[in-house]
Amino acid sequence: MFLMKDIVRDGDPVLRQEAAQVTFPLSEEDQQLARDLMTYLEVSQDPDLCQKYGLRAGVGLAAPQVGVSKQMASVLVPAEDEAGEPVFKDVIINPVIVSHSIQDGALTEGEGCLSVDKDVPGFVPRHDRITLRYSDVEGNEHKIRLKNYPAIVCQHEIDHLHGILFYDHINDEHPFTVPDDTVMFD
Repeated sequence: MFLMKDIVRDGDPVLRQEAAQVTFPLSEEDQQLARDLMTYLEVSQDPDLCQKYGLRAGVGLAAPQVGVSKQMASVLVPAEDEAGEPVFKDVIINPVIVSHSIQDGALTEGEGCLSVDKDVPGFVPRHDRITLRYSDVEGNEHKIRLKNYPAIVCQHEIDHLHGILFYDHINDEHPFTVPDDTVMFD
């Protein structure tokens, strides 16, 4: 399992590199990487375990964030209520956004990142809806539509695979200005 000491921090060159495509079938090393990425998210979302291991809670973790320049990320968007299934949970490999809405969305609180320790205020405009194509750990291809928060999370993680950090999207001159038709999410 990854701990906070394993998370690569802003300034490390791996976070600014284009990650390599992953080949199938997955090597044992890549299978373990996929398991460890998801385990971090599962443990970090349990308040007791998060505190026990000194983790920061996360909904996404990309391979470059643990120093591995490969196109793999885990996403775990929890259920909106405690009894439900996660909104989206998978390890996305070689993900591609094949289409997206014209309308943007942004989080009212801005975005954060396990690799960025400082607070970077501002709205991060993203596509409100996306169609995502990716492979899972078994090599099965998926094509799914996501909207709102899950779409934002996946775009954030996909950015990591292309050397982009969330604050690259923030308007430097007017960080809290977005187009009028942008959908804002809590």
